Amino acid sequence: MFSGFFNYDNPVWRFIGKFGDLIILNILWLVCSIPVITIGASTTAVYYVTLKLARDDDGYTIRSFFKSFKENFKQSTVIWLILLAVGVILGVDVFFFTRLFTGSGSFRTVMLTVFLAMVLIYAAVFTYIFPLQARFFNSVKRTFFNAFFMSLRHLFRTIGMIAIDAALVAAAFVFMVPPVLMIFMLFGFPLLAFINSYILSPVFHLYMPKEEEKSDELRPLFADEDEPVSSILMAKGDEHGEDPSGNEGTELKKTQDEQE
Repeated sequence: MFSGFFNYDNPVWRFIGKFGDLIILNILWLVCSIPVITIGASTTAVYYVTLKLARDDDGYTIRSFFKSFKENFKQSTVIWLILLAVGVILGVDVFFFTRLFTGSGSFRTVMLTVFLAMVLIYAAVFTYIFPLQARFFNSVKRTFFNAFFMSLRHLFRTIGMIAIDAALVAAAFVFMVPPVLMIFMLFGFPLLAFINSYILSPVFHLYMPKEEEKSDELRPLFADEDEPVSSILMAKGDEHGEDPSGNEGTELKKTQDEQE
């Protein structure tokens, strides 16, 4: 009985071991995010690992992190810079209408409502876009497009992730709840990515092709009629871990009708 309990393959110990991986990921994410411009690549790399943890695809945490960091650096950086610019603009607009605007109260209310709605859309896209970049091959434009429409299609999961993330961050840094703050100091952002990954994994699984469904004729997620085959979503890694050959591409190709 006890020999089975202390076996590393025991589900309890495997789950505990994942928190050890989160501590390592927290250190890697903090160090690799110091230049600021690299936050997108390091965030994508964190999701690459946490999505594998959520699928119980054990591997080498550090090696997987830097593998994703290197492979996704260019595209993740572009995505991050776009998000950063949009976030700054939205932040300035919300600040202006909450603190500086002295005009009509009704106009102020309307504008605040509009910008707060845009902030929610921004948060939804932000929640999906780096996991999508970590899991699928696609262009920057298509990744933004997919993040937006996937967040709408799975609205309840989207709301759940935003609410959980916001509650944990507020408890740690706004209300300074000591236990939550200590947990964040230990696990940091990878903890949020880990929680989100468990919510996102079933969603992403819906768009993974079954073996018998693979076909070069199928169009990608939310594709236009004239969408070129070159932009078809590709899954990074397989359901059982990294391809030992180093070729990480299982094609994810589902038509819109099949998804619905």
